[in-house]
Amino acid sequence: MKFFIDTANITQIKEAKDLGILDGVTTNPSLMAKEGIKGDDKIMEHYLKICAIVKGDVSAEVISTDYKSIIAEGKTLAALHPNIVVKVPMIKDGIKAIKYLSEQGIKTNCTLAFSAGQAILAAKAGATYISPFVGRVDDSNWDGIQLIAQIVQIYGIYGYPTQVLAASIRSSLHIVRCAEVGAHVVTCPLDAILGLLKHPLTDIGLEKFLSDFKKSQA
Repeated sequence: MKFFIDTANITQIKEAKDLGILDGVTTNPSLMAKEGIKGDDKIMEHYLKICAIVKGDVSAEVISTDYKSIIAEGKTLAALHPNIVVKVPMIKDGIKAIKYLSEQGIKTNCTLAFSAGQAILAAKAGATYISPFVGRVDDSNWDGIQLIAQIVQIYGIYGYPTQVLAASIRSSLHIVRCAEVGAHVVTCPLDAILGLLKHPLTDIGLEKFLSDFKKSQA
């Protein structure tokens, strides 16, 4: 399973990379705004900074919602860097745009997906990734992990190459459960990734080893 970090924060991206487990980055307009990055030129410049750090795919989201504008924006984003994946919303014109962009050899990430039916359409259109929002599905009193499992199963049955990119990850447990059901990718906040390191028995064991070592040196 690939690990992407869901942020536009350069410091966090570098920290995730330094762990040696980072495969890519996902961003969106909200994450850019959170970092105080405004204006098309600044946003484009920031994508290039991220691509200079990360060797893997970097999802850059369009803000257009009509077919022609999504295509134009998608081409502009894709031209920035070979690692850019054009992030397109799960809407009618979005699916049409994904079909066109994929036929042009441009990688796409179909975002804001909340059902298996939507995931089937994205795969049929040729999306590189489908991004089901696990946490937001949970918030709606549905099971986000069950949705990931359902999409993985359907893709496996029909041999769709589209990768299931589990998004809206809220915890380290979400990451583990996504791995259990076969998600190809998870995109997470840095805290959720670092949380995988933690276990009280590890802390207790390390403390004992260090204590015993000090005694042996006395």
